[in-house]
Amino acid sequence: MPTNAKWLNKVRWDEHGLVPVIAQEAATGDILMFAWMNRDALTRTVETGEAVYWSRSRKKLWHKGEESGHIQKVSEIRLDCDEDVVLLKIEQVGGIACHTGRHSCFFQKYDNGDWHSVEPVLQDPDTIYSPDKKKTP
Repeated sequence: MPTNAKWLNKVRWDEHGLVPVIAQEAATGDILMFAWMNRDALTRTVETGEAVYWSRSRKKLWHKGEESGHIQKVSEIRLDCDEDVVLLKIEQVGGIACHTGRHSCFFQKYDNGDWHSVEPVLQDPDTIYSPDKKKTP
């Protein structure tokens, strides 16, 4: 990682010190998920080469895949033209990005006045997050 914070200071953090992040599968271009990062999460992502996010609900860093094993290997990090959104181009280990057991978190499609699931569950979340399946960091 670069020794100075100039690259971090270029990011336009919101009033909570966060920036929205889109995770895109590098091989297919599929948008897999949306999350948030703070400075520490982005720094750790650069250092480790794996996606680390900020969980707003748990108020702590979240290494994607720390429990499920479905880590995201980062191949490229981009900043949008307004410098307020980060795009991660990733390899989704295990093919599952969503905590529902689907490939993408964007599995619901609006059609004719309602939302419909258009992607199958690849693995039952109960088997992903069962105590005997949890990964240790």
